Amino acid sequence: MLMENRKEQALRAIETLKQKYPDAICSLTYEKPHELLISTRLSAQCTDKRVNEVTKVLYDRYPTLEALAEAPIEDLEEIIRPCGLFHTKARDIKALSRQLIDQWGGQLPDTMEGLTSLPGIGRKTANLVLGDVFHKPCIVADTHCIRICGRLGLSEGKDPYKVEMQLREVVPPMEGGDFCHRLVLFGRETCVARKPRCGQCEMAGFCPSAEGE
Repeated sequence: MLMENRKEQALRAIETLKQKYPDAICSLTYEKPHELLISTRLSAQCTDKRVNEVTKVLYDRYPTLEALAEAPIEDLEEIIRPCGLFHTKARDIKALSRQLIDQWGGQLPDTMEGLTSLPGIGRKTANLVLGDVFHKPCIVADTHCIRICGRLGLSEGKDPYKVEMQLREVVPPMEGGDFCHRLVLFGRETCVARKPRCGQCEMAGFCPSAEGE
């Protein structure tokens, strides 16, 4: 698909999902910026629903960065165990909490470079924080985004960084964050991984992958 066609296709998808999901809501529950950062770290290889259940306990018990930085590692591991990879995730939570206090005055950095300098934080998490907390242009190339945008012909391949860069060329900068939130909702409801429900899809009329349905 030519670049201009991809841009037109992206606008069609953006407008269609706006109609379907007027409120572009993050699937992770949080009240403080650092909670979004940590919740996204916990979401690696874990569902958002499970993360929200776990973080309710975690943030009630350790409501501040200081408390998280001083928390016994064994206690953090026990709380977040249901999220999987709990040894690594607990270590990262303690370390990034301490680093935010010592290097950033308890505030989240507002740049990709600053956020990805934190333990366990990659581009996906950084993009989500940049968009939701700082309202900056972002593309959150998670599994839903990669799958659906590939089917729509907006991107190629499954490498998150490459998909992010491809989408930055065709998605208007200030639409990216909300678009990606809507892709998560759409990916759970309609464009599911194994057998997409093309028969009930609002984008079937312009989605190349829906041809022949």
